[in-house]
Amino acid sequence: MTRLVATRAVLGLLTLLAVSALIFFCTQILPGDVASAVLGQQATPEALKAFRAELGLDKPAYLRYLAWLWGVLHGNLGHSLTNGRDILADLAPRFENTIFLAVYSAVIAVPIAVGLGILSAIREGRPVDRIANVATVFAISVPEFFVGYLLIIAFAIKNPWFPSLATVYPGMGFGERLYVATLPAVTLTMVVTAHMLRMTRNSVLSIMSTPYVEMAFLKGLARSRVVVRHALPNAAGPIVSVVALNLAYLVVGVVVVENVFVYPGVGQYMVDAVAKRDVPVVQACGLVFAAVFVTLNTIADIVAIMANPRLRRRTVPA
Repeated sequence: MTRLVATRAVLGLLTLLAVSALIFFCTQILPGDVASAVLGQQATPEALKAFRAELGLDKPAYLRYLAWLWGVLHGNLGHSLTNGRDILADLAPRFENTIFLAVYSAVIAVPIAVGLGILSAIREGRPVDRIANVATVFAISVPEFFVGYLLIIAFAIKNPWFPSLATVYPGMGFGERLYVATLPAVTLTMVVTAHMLRMTRNSVLSIMSTPYVEMAFLKGLARSRVVVRHALPNAAGPIVSVVALNLAYLVVGVVVVENVFVYPGVGQYMVDAVAKRDVPVVQACGLVFAAVFVTLNTIADIVAIMANPRLRRRTVPA
């Protein structure tokens, strides 16, 4: 058990290292000149040369990557090219805002999705199952930004119940923060709930075709009892993985939603940096998103190992 958990953790670290290299080199090969974009078209060749040397652009790419990685490992994400501010100081409060929005959405989405997924599996083929399938297909098919604009029109313009701009700030009360972040949280919830509901339903139904479940039916047990007592425990691993993937999406996929509602999170920070061609900020935001995604997936693997005894068995060599 300890060896399997350690193996998953090491693989997660190696994956994050590979992603960090991919993020760095992909931002370096983007077309255009960073120095020219920052200093403007009126900059002299001497000023451009000095600024490139200040940024380290005159050094080989692998040396710049190693220097950047060394700084990241020591908590130094660099400085913004547009205002010279420390990136970590600006990123930390925005990351807290993004985590707050993700947790807010998850608290709503996870119980609804898992509960309706299990109910759909119990009532397979019945009206509840059919309605849930139609609703999830519709929610998955509609883009997040379109859902956000529809919610703004319905609940901020025609019925001014919530603000159209989710503006939060340090020192804001918890209740007021919940109220302001309601529309973006509902937008994320609608999309994430659909994915989790369908995967939960499919995971439970895939277990329903196994021999021991068929034997439970032959004993005369009710379908609800078979699902809850026999199918659900064995489907817990896939369900946990699906929940973890969607929780990662709540953090990583908030870029569009934060931009629609002008929510001061990491996604909005990254969009502003892309518009200004602030490469260090883009790299830092991409690394944060990658770290969250890899961490949640690693945790999901470890939880699945702990929940499913079959995954803890060691392979005996022939």
